[in-house]
This record gives sequence, C-alpha cells and structure tokens, in this order.
Amino acid sequence: MITRLDSYIFRQLGGALLAVTIGLAALVWLTQSLRFIELVLDRGLSFWVFLELTALLLPSFFAVILPITTFVVVLFTYVRLGSDRELVVMRAAGLSQWQLARPALAVSSVAVMVGYFLTLYLVPISHASFREWQFEIRNQMAGLLLQEGVFSSVGEDLTVYARTRENDGTLRGILVHDARERGAPVTILAEAGRISNGPEGPRVTLVNGQRQQLERSPNGSIRLNVLSFTENSIDLARASRADGGRFRNAQERNLDELLHPEPEVSPRDRRRFRAEAHQRLSNPLTGVSFALLALAVALTGQFQRFGGGWKLFLGSALMVGLLAVGLIANSAAARSNSFIPLVWLNALLPGLISAWVLSGMPGLSRGTAMPRRVLRA
Repeated sequence: MITRLDSYIFRQLGGALLAVTIGLAALVWLTQSLRFIELVLDRGLSFWVFLELTALLLPSFFAVILPITTFVVVLFTYVRLGSDRELVVMRAAGLSQWQLARPALAVSSVAVMVGYFLTLYLVPISHASFREWQFEIRNQMAGLLLQEGVFSSVGEDLTVYARTRENDGTLRGILVHDARERGAPVTILAEAGRISNGPEGPRVTLVNGQRQQLERSPNGSIRLNVLSFTENSIDLARASRADGGRFRNAQERNLDELLHPEPEVSPRDRRRFRAEAHQRLSNPLTGVSFALLALAVALTGQFQRFGGGWKLFLGSALMVGLLAVGLIANSAAARSNSFIPLVWLNALLPGLISAWVLSGMPGLSRGTAMPRRVLRA
C-alpha cells in the first residue's frame, strides 16, 4: 500500500533524479561535442549533421550515468531528510528501515527498467548510426578531416599530412603514406595538392612530387622504387574491408549477435562480444545495488545533528571504489571470459551486503560487543 510519506519521498527522489541525470548528461555531451566543433567552424560540416552526430552519443551517456545519479540522489535526499529530522519523525511514527527505503527502491526499479531499454535496444542502434556517420566522414568526406600541420588518419592504413592549407583549399607540403596494398606501402611527397570530390569519394590531386614504394623481389630482397611525377591522383575514400563492408564492433551489435557471433569473427572479438553481453545484462542492476548502498549509508548509524557530511563522504568513497573495481572487472572480462563472474559480483554483491546491513545484520555474533563502561569512557 502506497502511503503519503511514500509519495512525498518518491516525488523528491524522482524530480532530483531526472534533473541530475539530464544535467550531467548535458555536461558530458557538451565536453564530448567539442571534438566536432572544428568540423563545423573550419571544415564546412553542416550544423544539423553536427547536432545529429553528437545527439547519437546521448543514449550511451544516459546508460552509463543513470546508476551513478541514482546513488547520488538517494544518498543526498536521505541524508538531507535525516539532517532535517524528518527521518526521526517517520521512525517515531512506526516506520521500519525497509518502509523508509521503499520509495528509493521504487525509483531505482524505474532506473533499472530504463537502463535495460537503453543498453539492450537504444544504445546499439544509436552507436551503429554514430559509427556509420563516422565511417562516412572518414571515407566519403575525408577532406574535412585534413588539418594543416597534423598527421590525419583516413581509416587504419592511410595517413595524410599537409604543412599548410590555404583559404582556397590548396594544400602545401604534402606527405601521404598509403598502406592499403599489403606488403607494398607507398609514401608520396608533393609540393602542392587539391582535394576534389569524385564519383567514389574524395580524391587528392598532387603536383610536383615523388612516389616511393617498397617492393619485394622474387629472391626475397627488398627494393625501393622512386618515381618522380608532375601530377598524380590518390583516392582517399576507402572501406575497412575488401568487400566494401565495415566491421561492426561490440557496442553496435544486439544481444543475440553478441552471444552468437558469425563464424568468421576472431576469438579475440568473440571474447569481447561475450563480455559486452554480460555487461549489458548486469549494468542496469547496479541502479538497485547502488541505491541500497546509499540507503545503508544514510539510514544506519546513530543520529547526529551535524553528521551528514561524514555520511556523504563515506558514501562517495565507497562509490568511487566500486566504480574503479567495475572498470577493472570489465577490462579483465574482455581479455578473458573466465573473469565474467566478477562483472556480476560487482553488480550484485554491494546491493546484497547493503540489504543485509539494512536488515540489522542478522546472524552477526553479538558476543564481541565492547563492555558498556568502555563505551562510556
């Protein structure tokens, strides 16, 4: 049965959770979107493309920060209720620890459901769309990425450097390292060049330069071929695979694809896929686990009029430690699937221990308690 006190606390938790989550996600979005500002200001990328590209990052931000903001909101709300002596009045009215915790558990349950929707459905879709845009920019709009005085990577095996870039788009002092042909990398030096859009993507036309290529002769020796040219053209558009496709990483795949990958997927990627699947299944549960941790910190212990700061510090320290352990567990699980149980322990064990503390630590021996006269001293 939902009481007025439940509704009172639930409204405070729900409003604070919504505000903090949106605010923190907006802050993270702002810092991450700064990477794409130059593409709009200096490279001519459409502002609407910029908005769409950066908006696709938001679901992953929400999925990561939602359990953390749930912990923060529950901890601060209950510590404030304790400092204002509202918890004292509620306990005097006969409410138990679990009755006081009921609104927080309801809010964290909503956070868990939203987390599963994000991690299992929305994040893979948004990340796949983001990677498609990224692939398009790198391969079909490669000219946008070229910056003067910077070695710009176009894909994994094509690097372009230009000493200066003039206002009309002319490049001066160009170096191109092309390793797309396996076993025969090519390095090209040119005085000037210009990028133009061709039917298959951007091309750079080079003027007055040299083409240097390492070739292996039939007898096994390596020979350097040098060719001077007046004009040469290089295709900057490329695909990640010979068939023109693109390998989709673990974040882009749905749960079924992670657990049952294609036969051609390498063993290393299979380990990463399996670890990613378990992280998606376990991470939303940390919303309830972290909420229980916050309740255990805020509701246990003796009442102190000015003791809220210590509880906030203790809860924050425990949260930082759990996040650090979680990063280590996820990294270890990606390297070796034998560490996957650590992912689940990190998600569930803090909540189970916190629930035990909230229940009064049943089963703990009381025989080791200090004598009352020692405590009084």
